[in-house]
Amino acid sequence: MGSKIYVGGLPYSTAEQELADLFGQHGAVTSAKIITDKYTGQSRGFGFVEMGSEAEAKAAIEALNGTEMGGRTLTVNEAKPQAPRTGFGGGGGNRGGGGNRGGGGDRW
Repeated sequence: MGSKIYVGGLPYSTAEQELADLFGQHGAVTSAKIITDKYTGQSRGFGFVEMGSEAEAKAAIEALNGTEMGGRTLTVNEAKPQAPRTGFGGGGGNRGGGGNRGGGGDRW
C-alpha cells in the first residue's frame, strides 16, 4: 500500500504527467491525479500523488514542500483521509427571534 500526498499551489496548466515526473525524482509514483472542476474541466490548482512507500513519500514531501513551480509555491504534505460527508455541518444556533409570542392583551 502506497502513501498518498496532497499537492496544493499547482499552476493551473500543470498536467498529471508533469506532476508524476516531478515526484518521480524522489521515488516510485503509483498515481498522480490533478483535481479539476467538474463543470469546466479546469484544474483547481491541487492534486494527489501516490508514492510506492512511506519513505519515498516523506522524502518527496521534504524536498518539494515550499518549492516553486511555474511561479507558484507548492504546498506538499501527507494527504488526510477524506472525512465522511455528513449533512450541512454542525453549528445549530438559535433561529428564532426570541421575544414574546403571546398576545398579552385581553381577548374576549
